[in-house]
Amino acid sequence: MQDHTLIAFVAVSLLFTCIPHTKSADLNSDKQALLAFAASLPHGRKLNWSSTAPICTSWVGVTCTPDNSRVQTLRLPAVGLFGPIPSDTLAKLDALEVLSLRSNRLTIDLPPDVGSIPSLHSLYLQHNNLSGIIPTALTSSLTFLDLSYNTFDGEIPLRVQNLTQLTALLLQNNSLSGPIPDLQLPKLRHLNVSNNNLSGPIPPSLQRFPSSSFLGNAFLCGFPLEPCPGTSPSPSPSPTSPSPSKAKKSFWKRFSTGVIIAIAAAGGVLLLILIVVLLICIFKRKKHTEPTTASLSKGKTVAGGRVENPKEDYSSGVQEAERNKLVFFEGCSYNFDLEDLLRASAEVLGKGSYGTTYKAVLEDGTTVVVKRLKEVVVGKKDFEQQMEIIGRVGQHQNIGPLRAYYYSKDEKLLVYDYVPIGSLAAVLHGNKAAGRAPLDWETRVKISLGVARGIAHLHAEGGGKFIHGNLKSSNILLSQNHDGCVSEFGLAQLMTIPPAPARLVGYRAPEVLETKKPTQKSDVYSFGVLVLEMLTGKAPLRSPGREDSIEHLPRWVQSVVREEWTAEVFDVDLLRHPTIEEEMVQMLQVAMACVAIPPEQRPKMDEVIKRILEIRNSYSESRTPPEDKAEG
Repeated sequence: MQDHTLIAFVAVSLLFTCIPHTKSADLNSDKQALLAFAASLPHGRKLNWSSTAPICTSWVGVTCTPDNSRVQTLRLPAVGLFGPIPSDTLAKLDALEVLSLRSNRLTIDLPPDVGSIPSLHSLYLQHNNLSGIIPTALTSSLTFLDLSYNTFDGEIPLRVQNLTQLTALLLQNNSLSGPIPDLQLPKLRHLNVSNNNLSGPIPPSLQRFPSSSFLGNAFLCGFPLEPCPGTSPSPSPSPTSPSPSKAKKSFWKRFSTGVIIAIAAAGGVLLLILIVVLLICIFKRKKHTEPTTASLSKGKTVAGGRVENPKEDYSSGVQEAERNKLVFFEGCSYNFDLEDLLRASAEVLGKGSYGTTYKAVLEDGTTVVVKRLKEVVVGKKDFEQQMEIIGRVGQHQNIGPLRAYYYSKDEKLLVYDYVPIGSLAAVLHGNKAAGRAPLDWETRVKISLGVARGIAHLHAEGGGKFIHGNLKSSNILLSQNHDGCVSEFGLAQLMTIPPAPARLVGYRAPEVLETKKPTQKSDVYSFGVLVLEMLTGKAPLRSPGREDSIEHLPRWVQSVVREEWTAEVFDVDLLRHPTIEEEMVQMLQVAMACVAIPPEQRPKMDEVIKRILEIRNSYSESRTPPEDKAEG
């Protein structure tokens, strides 16, 4: 009896000690499977997967279950995966529910074990170079299957009709052949088998889908396409009605041979005239329209390259063939492709001289800023070279980095991080209306110093030839700690320099208004205007009726100072703190030095940084109690 009790105790103890070990082994086995997958498959963008890093919180593209016990989703679109998917790697992720490897360069067959992962419900493999037959071993839990834009051949597996949970089956643009199975799938809402080599009649169960789901299959027939040979769309004639052949014969007997020939000749001439007119119309249409403009991602239509709907969208000029060419920069942790970007909801943030800026919210909740450029005058090679320079230069804490870009003949897009606080312009001039506290003196100095450091960094790059060219408060982004970050730099070299919009003349140096060529010295001028904007609380814009805007801000400041009314210059929100007036006057002197009319009299940004640091330090010392100074 004692022996049995001891054995039972040991068994129970072993059971309890093994339970946490098994849970840990499951997540560890997921990690090992993913590391084996990454090691076996070359990829362009580096994955930050490391055996020492926590898989659930730091690995790009990996999401775990709520209790962090297993890998639940794997999304690696457009990361440059190249070659065949290794077998016996992803199949070990038996808790995986979503797998997205789309828009890569995957080749050869799809391993059967990938489609048969037991818990998998969404499989996205579109826009690759996968070939061979579609595996028949597909898990019954699949709800979304996208294998489009590959080179799969053979027939659509009959086993697909067993996927009763399937809501979407997308197989377009492959080389599939044979008949379409009669898929009795009650939940199927999206079907596309267009542009394959399928043949035979469309099954009755699938005739509810539009013709676009089946186009591009020369030997496919039946509703909603053309009727199959030997079938008639009209009801069969009744027994009492004369047969069609007899009716035709009796009809044509009424005419002589000469009349019939005349009718045929007239019909031929009419047909020839119609063909000529049709060709002329097609030629004129091609000549006067832009052939590469596609329909908008949200279903809006475009004509002649212009959006009919007044609400703009940044996807209107993106060609279908180029939708997987979003170029990311090294170190970028975003995990989406252009297809995701074009499906995102877009909100216009603003329109500037270089284009329109949008806030884009992707389906997975990722939020980015998309800049749609206009008036780009350089070719693809020069554009890409400038993008590489911008990507390299942007590695600085006071620079808003460019994360990705897209180039086509008709569309150029830039992708930046989204900053919730927004721009300096919004915070400086929008706070009063929103009822929020205005920026205090210390924060304004901090922003000025950050922007100065960012501009100095830009000026030091490229052998001292790099410029911003479009510095203004709406291009200064504020981090969570109110550090000033310079954005939209390096674009002036790509653009036609348009006449400065009348309302934005205040930021432009006098020589730029004449020569249209920005320089580092004109950047210094724009920075000076920016500092004046923070000191006065007034925007250098032409906005009639607005008390907080003055078009020629430097000229107005000079006129006020000349009358010895210096205090009248400063923002009323700053004058509530009289102890900082001396520092404000010093900062005003820095700004006025930057906006000197002769470019050669303006200081370099390194000198500006030094002077702002001196002002900040003197302010800090004046705020330090005497007893604290003694202790120091």
